[in-house]
Amino acid sequence: MTKNSARNPSVVVIGAGMTGILMAIKLREAGISDVTVLEKADKVGGTWRENTYPGVACDIPAHMYTYSFKGNPEWQHRFAHGDEIQAYFEKISADYGVEEQVRFNESVDACHYRGGKWYLSTSRGNELVADFVIAATGILHHPAYPDIQGLDSFQGAMFHTARWDHNVDLAGKRVGIIGTGSTAAQVISEISKTAGSLTIFQRTPQWILNTPDKDYSEREKARLRGNQGRMDKLRQRYAWLIRNTFTEAVSSGGWRHALLSWQVKRNLRKSVRDPELRAKLTPDYKVGCKRLIVSSTFYEAVQRPNVQLETAGIERICEQGVVTGDGALHDLDVLVLATGFHPFNFMRPMDLTGRDGLSIDQAWSRKVQAYRSVCVPGFPNFFLMLGPNSPVGNYSVIAMSEVQGNYVLKLIEQWRNNRLQAVEATEQAKVRFNDYMKQGMGSTAWVGGCQSWYLDADGEPALWPYSWNQWTKEMAEPDLADFHRGTPAEIVPSEPAEKAA
Repeated sequence: MTKNSARNPSVVVIGAGMTGILMAIKLREAGISDVTVLEKADKVGGTWRENTYPGVACDIPAHMYTYSFKGNPEWQHRFAHGDEIQAYFEKISADYGVEEQVRFNESVDACHYRGGKWYLSTSRGNELVADFVIAATGILHHPAYPDIQGLDSFQGAMFHTARWDHNVDLAGKRVGIIGTGSTAAQVISEISKTAGSLTIFQRTPQWILNTPDKDYSEREKARLRGNQGRMDKLRQRYAWLIRNTFTEAVSSGGWRHALLSWQVKRNLRKSVRDPELRAKLTPDYKVGCKRLIVSSTFYEAVQRPNVQLETAGIERICEQGVVTGDGALHDLDVLVLATGFHPFNFMRPMDLTGRDGLSIDQAWSRKVQAYRSVCVPGFPNFFLMLGPNSPVGNYSVIAMSEVQGNYVLKLIEQWRNNRLQAVEATEQAKVRFNDYMKQGMGSTAWVGGCQSWYLDADGEPALWPYSWNQWTKEMAEPDLADFHRGTPAEIVPSEPAEKAA
């Protein structure tokens, strides 16, 4: 079959964040013209549209955090600020005509597979029918609120970092912040400059890598303008550096992990002179077990005279503020919740059902798993971008999405040329893949005795435990032996009890 005679599928992409923009561009380049992108908000950008808290920035070098086909010579900082990144995605979307394919302010309520097609219902009451659905819904977009007694009783201003209330002026106020992860570190570094007092309620201390930021001069920007090759080299240089230092350190251990451990422990020792405060800030778990925080300003911020680090643990929240385990009342005007996200929700709470009425909650009732992170048995022609066991671990998610996007396009091409009647991984292939993941976890830092968003409900890391190069090699070509070859009607569920669970 020639390319011109190949089937032209209809595709719905859910989400117009970084991955949704990418897939809209790549599907069109592959000759697929019937593409609709559904976006719940009024503009593109995903996490960079939604997170506008003070100090928001990317902890990946900016010139690495770009699409491989279109660099950005206008980055102002080595670690780009949130508004810069949002502007980059908006420009890419406009330059490549993605916005013409996006239906804004329209989320997906239901997505059901019947008779070889996907039927979607949207928040606007519209119905769509598609051959393929690509869930580019992101990882960290469902805010997690803490389960603390009296949370709703607080009489001051209270909001999650992902829902920042810019109408609240923090200058001179008594501010409390719950959490000390990557987002909290950025917020603390910024708002400690103006808050009257800032109390940090720390449950778990974090390891922090001091990687200084820098501002790019007009001369440096000018050298990159119109020179994609030079930007490619810069992106590749940063990628090589991270792959061969941090990524290898957390996945393989050895001397690289020893060096990384020495660096972050030395950073703490040199940055915090007070032994009592340093003890409070010292984690009791392996370096890299949690996502490493990249900051050159956090330790300075936590030592400001208006900042207090509270480690007694929160007993409850009352109208006036926070009561800690030692019985102390911390009076507050504002309470900031830097308590993270629900990373394993993915496309949920969408009403999603696959073959034979199997719901995603039933398919994942035992464990949230996928084949090669993108394919869920029982859900033909459905792809989950950045799904479980995507190699997150302080690496560029843009690079991950490009690798997964190429893999998905090759699977769609098999369908277009009738080599696969429906694209559905077998249950056996999913089990083999996840056994393979489990085998590699023992040498990683993620089993280093901590609780983190990397871990699933069973306490097992849902990351890629091997090298980046191995991942890209294994994702280069689909193994068709791992997919059903018949039509969906001919496929017998391999685990019928799962649906009834």
